[in-house]
Amino acid sequence: MADRLEAMSLLVAVVDAGGFSAAARRLALPLATVSRKVADLEAHLGVQLLQRSTRHIALTDAGRSYVESCRRILDDVNETERAATGEYAAPKGDLVITAPVVFGRLHVTPVVVAFLKAFPAINVRLLLSDRISHLLEEHIDLAVRIGPLPDSSLVATRVGEVRQVVCACPEYLAQRGVPVVPEDISAHDCISYEGLAGTQAWAFYRGEQVSLLPIKPRLIVNGAEAALDAACGGLGLTRVLSYQCEPARQAGKVQIVLADFEPAPWPVSLVYAGQGRLPIKLRAFLDFAAPRLRSQPLHPGQGR
Repeated sequence: MADRLEAMSLLVAVVDAGGFSAAARRLALPLATVSRKVADLEAHLGVQLLQRSTRHIALTDAGRSYVESCRRILDDVNETERAATGEYAAPKGDLVITAPVVFGRLHVTPVVVAFLKAFPAINVRLLLSDRISHLLEEHIDLAVRIGPLPDSSLVATRVGEVRQVVCACPEYLAQRGVPVVPEDISAHDCISYEGLAGTQAWAFYRGEQVSLLPIKPRLIVNGAEAALDAACGGLGLTRVLSYQCEPARQAGKVQIVLADFEPAPWPVSLVYAGQGRLPIKLRAFLDFAAPRLRSQPLHPGQGR
């Protein structure tokens, strides 16, 4: 039975990694071992689970159904082991947490450091990435998400809000003038970045009315930090999230403009799977992190 569970686990890893080689690297196992054990599992079942080619793998219909069953079985086994080892009785074990890069560095990492000092029997793997991770498939215990959340089986604890702000350095505004209404941006140079606002137009709000106004991007970058650096350097206006520019704003390097025409603030949430009993290590982190994140300047009333 142990060999069967190992084979199931390897099969799921191959599917999640998108191939045998990637799964072998992720698991630090020989490629031949991973391939052989999955092949042995197919032989035992008498059915083909994966369609293989030189470039990729794909699940057969039987494989798709079987992998979903494997996930449930492996989750049940993990749940049973957690209970047997006392993970539900005392906060201990490993946590995997993911958060957006800049928000994670500024706000989540300090909370995690304080948490680890308070709970010496818990270890954390903190993944800072702006990519939206799939918690169940990637075995992530908790994600910090910014923005509206789609309906799902996940549970969300709201810890604050962030704004989408337009800002520029005081020297630029002194030279070019402070925009008072959205239409004023037509006379300004802009820095845009992929992922938040459009690279050619920005949306502004007057109550329920939305105006999509073209901008003149002197610079287009692929990250908020670079956009903010360029704004601090006097190149023009940029639109970032409020927490991204807050350190520069407090230091007097940028000034927020057009605040009355911002979109509705986005929620900041701690998101986790709601299936089964909540491990005490995760409950301990939620109880520890939520009030600390709520006390930080994340909502739109702060930092204006």
